[in-house]
Amino acid sequence: MTRIDFYVLNSNQIEARRQFACRLAYKAWEQNRQVYLHCADEAEAASIDELLWSFRADSFLPHALHPDQPNETVVCGWGDDPTPHHDLLINLSNDTPEFFSRFNRLAEILVEHDPILTPARERFRFYRKRGYPLKTHQIRIAG
Repeated sequence: MTRIDFYVLNSNQIEARRQFACRLAYKAWEQNRQVYLHCADEAEAASIDELLWSFRADSFLPHALHPDQPNETVVCGWGDDPTPHHDLLINLSNDTPEFFSRFNRLAEILVEHDPILTPARERFRFYRKRGYPLKTHQIRIAG
């Protein structure tokens, strides 16, 4: 069964959400895990793709856009089919990905911004009602 972690950042900035997603993807990559960053649309995936090139000045995170290179260890995608990924899903969309249950782990990253929190509360209830193991992490962002 998919383990679901909600990371609630003490920020109202969307950019903090994206930065944290990149850090989480990097940490997972260091542990030899596959990562699928699920975005709301192609524009957001392109934005995350750009950020993954530059979020760390001291190292590089190999990654690609899913439609271009689906077999890369870390990919940014949107839409319905994350094949061949099934390890870590980082959800940056405001919807419940239809394919979330095929992943070992799902990370929901939230900031204190109503357009992000309101649909996240619905997703939390959806997962809880179906019996998924849920854990919430309060994350303090410096600054």
